[in-house]
Amino acid sequence: MPLPERHQRPTGLAIFLIIAGAVGFAAAFALTLDKVHLLEDSNAQLSCNFSVLIGCSTNLSSWQGSLFGFPNPLIGLAAWSVVITIGAAILAGARFARWFWIGFNVGVTGALIFVIWLIGQSIFVLDVLCPWCMVTWSVTIPSFLAVTFYNLKTGHIPAAASVRRVAEHAYSWLFVITIACYIAFAILAQVNMNVLARL
Repeated sequence: MPLPERHQRPTGLAIFLIIAGAVGFAAAFALTLDKVHLLEDSNAQLSCNFSVLIGCSTNLSSWQGSLFGFPNPLIGLAAWSVVITIGAAILAGARFARWFWIGFNVGVTGALIFVIWLIGQSIFVLDVLCPWCMVTWSVTIPSFLAVTFYNLKTGHIPAAASVRRVAEHAYSWLFVITIACYIAFAILAQVNMNVLARL
């Protein structure tokens, strides 16, 4: 007898979390190394600095780059390690309680809010795009969408049947929705930073 959907192992989600976590961790690690280089030499030429439009130095040296009193990449190192661990645990057959899934959703929601704020600061205030930051943004957005859609469709997050059905369809269209989000931010950057003319 097949298990109810909420008790089936979400293998696809697990693999995605491991891959997204690894990509996010790599970006956070690279940003951490760049921050160390800047601390050693404030005039250091970082490998991620390509032009006045694309580079990491401005972001890492700004107050926005250390919002909580320490470099933001350290948050990424810790958070993406957790994401990788959760993905690996699911793949190994772990089943988490409802409260765990809700807590995980709160975590990825917080990450998305932080990333949206950072995107806004980059586009509207700092006027520069950090390559490694953008890598982090690119995996945070689908991570939030994947976890949220999964929790809604399985009932971990209480919702009406109609909402669960929408979430189930949205979960299947995750890639397309993610691309649409990327395009929206690209348009925003172009409108406010004139990216194409400055490349």
